[in-house]
Amino acid sequence: MKSTAAISSYAKIGFESEVLGASPHRLIAMLFDGALREIANARKGIARNDIPAKGASVGRAISIIGEGLSGSLNMEAGGELAQNLRRLYDYMALRLAEANLKNDVGMLDEVTRLLTEIKEGWDGIRPQSG
Repeated sequence: MKSTAAISSYAKIGFESEVLGASPHRLIAMLFDGALREIANARKGIARNDIPAKGASVGRAISIIGEGLSGSLNMEAGGELAQNLRRLYDYMALRLAEANLKNDVGMLDEVTRLLTEIKEGWDGIRPQSG
């Protein structure tokens, strides 16, 4: 048990260090990764019939998308693109909530595809260091 707690503490410190040292672009990439990870965990929860784990993972994914990704949009500077992304993030959150209620893996897969496509675009505009 003590080694598990130590590993958990170490992982938390490593994650916090990564966040503190991350560029704004990297922080958004981390949000995409986190949302995709939580959706994958929800999918596993459905497969195991672990309803509490599935619900917790869906809830975290909805929070990451709604508060993190949508909340990071600059609606003034982003114009129509930001408005469209906000609507898409709202749609994803709705689909995740429906997937949670219906134990629908297809809805989880749909959101995964949408997020992956946006993430690939985001990764494609990664600032060059140097």
